[in-house]
Amino acid sequence: MVYKEFQDIKLSALGMGAMRLPVTDGDDAKIDEEKTAEMVAYAMEQGVNYYDTAWGYHRGNSEIVMGRVLNQYPREDYYLATKFPGYDLSNMDKVEEIFERQLEKCGVSYFDFYLFHNVCEMNIDAYLDEKYHIFSYLMEQKKNGRIHHLGFSAHGSCEVMKRFLEAYGAHMEFCQIQLNWLDWTFQDAKAKVELLNGYHIPVWVMEPLRGGRLCNLQQEEVQKLKSLRPSETAAGMAFRFIQSLPEVAVTLSGMSDFKQLKENIQTFADEQPLTGAEFDALQQIAAEMLRTKTVPCTSCHYCTSHCPQGLDIPSLLGLYNEHSYTEGGFIAPMALGAMPEGKRPGACIGCRSCEAVCPQQIKISEAMADFVSRMK
Repeated sequence: MVYKEFQDIKLSALGMGAMRLPVTDGDDAKIDEEKTAEMVAYAMEQGVNYYDTAWGYHRGNSEIVMGRVLNQYPREDYYLATKFPGYDLSNMDKVEEIFERQLEKCGVSYFDFYLFHNVCEMNIDAYLDEKYHIFSYLMEQKKNGRIHHLGFSAHGSCEVMKRFLEAYGAHMEFCQIQLNWLDWTFQDAKAKVELLNGYHIPVWVMEPLRGGRLCNLQQEEVQKLKSLRPSETAAGMAFRFIQSLPEVAVTLSGMSDFKQLKENIQTFADEQPLTGAEFDALQQIAAEMLRTKTVPCTSCHYCTSHCPQGLDIPSLLGLYNEHSYTEGGFIAPMALGAMPEGKRPGACIGCRSCEAVCPQQIKISEAMADFVSRMK
């Protein structure tokens, strides 16, 4: 197992995420505890020492099951991470109640790593609002030794991350972002890594396989990957991409069966980062994959000066592309939900003034109408 230095400890480069544990009867709330225990036992044996759960995973049962399973091992043998569930605004005034309950659910007296969960457009104002005393309470728990390392995860834009970092960056020890070879440019993960570098904050990776999508490629795409490294699997290439980024400390993978666990652990037996040519080739493959399902907006902003509604068209098209390629998901609805009604796609009046100046000749009014229909 490859290990990464983090302050005064060594973390396994591969962490076990507990969002996609094995379940029974196809019910996400019914975790198969026996299979989970078998997976954790193997992971422990192979040197995995980082385990990541959260309040809402498996409808609230992930923390409970992971706590019971991990409590079979000496506390010093593993690092446990969980998160404050700010993805739900109704939780914002319950930080003390939730934190105490999480300790109980996990059966521990402290968390090695604790995160502000999913900093994004929807909750950034609440996270920064001192009336909820979330930051001050978590800092107090850190002072009292009940949190050893404090960080945050983010699905929001770079601008949202900047706001959070301007307020709390001096106290953040790590940040977890969605990072993979497709999202390096698609979700602007490169810019997010550079932003974190500016604060000297190491990167934790979530969704390295984009929910398994980067393992389920078209045959043509598989062949292109094979031409780069014939002996590497699609999942292996995704992890090798992550290994090419020196800023990354921990890569989390939500492994739901033994086969995935064994394959991923085998990949992290050593580091084989991509060459510069391989890295560039992978980005070219990503661009070709996106071309068929997204509109080619380059964010030139010519359109915005011609929009009588004052819409941020490039940002809306970016969300439209995310939703179209992912075929759903929560990112676009989450971001749109934080916007005023008059700035959402439905505010487009179809005048086509923007289209008259679009260098890419995008049919923007049609994209906005399609976006509205997808959100219903």
